[in-house]
Amino acid sequence: MKILACYANKGGVGKTAASVNLAYALADVGHRVLLCDLDPQGAASFYFRVKPSGKLTETAFFEDVEKFTRAIKASDYDNLDILPANMSFRGFDVFLSRMKHPRSRLKQALKPVVGEFDVILLDCPPNISTLSENVFRVADAVLVPIIPTTLSQRTFEQLIDFFKDNNLPTAKLYGFFSMVQATKALHLDTMKLMRKTYPQIMLSATIPFASDVERMGVHRAPVLVTAPNSAAGRAYRNLAEDVILRTGL
Repeated sequence: MKILACYANKGGVGKTAASVNLAYALADVGHRVLLCDLDPQGAASFYFRVKPSGKLTETAFFEDVEKFTRAIKASDYDNLDILPANMSFRGFDVFLSRMKHPRSRLKQALKPVVGEFDVILLDCPPNISTLSENVFRVADAVLVPIIPTTLSQRTFEQLIDFFKDNNLPTAKLYGFFSMVQATKALHLDTMKLMRKTYPQIMLSATIPFASDVERMGVHRAPVLVTAPNSAAGRAYRNLAEDVILRTGL
């Protein structure tokens, strides 16, 4: 069993779209997948047409095994279940700060369902916080979408520095380029530079800036369902293949 996290310390980079399509792709090849939506906005849950459970407050999430497991919902797709987020998740950091051993609480919360799935995929809120540190410690791999621009490169480097400063293994980090516009010289130059600088970290998959991804909110379904043969659909499939190869799934 592997725990994967799709995380970015910068918003608007296609993180949730990647989470949704990766979860679907892994389930489609036969893995039993739980997509755990940790972002209080609940976009991943929305894309899969799963309503949040108002009973799964921060207390229940971390301390009530029965409510946690009952909150898991089946999706419309084989092998894929969803733990939907709700707005109470915005209080996770305050709640965790009051607990003993706050950096290991997520691992304990997930323990009851570990044996039920081949993959637990965490769609994370875009910040560095106590919850993020929990994610970094419990995940086998942290997948980071990066728009190939100077500011996004700088943000990614800050994340690498955070891992080093907090004795977290940078080998867990896997970056991939997202919302790429191949007509922009800056995008091409940044990708070339980052792949040269971080050859062990950067995955080969490149997710294009595409209307098919934007329309996910209209269709409320993964691109791999609505447009599997599109450029974006092929890119998400390549991302799944990269992740399977790198993590040994």
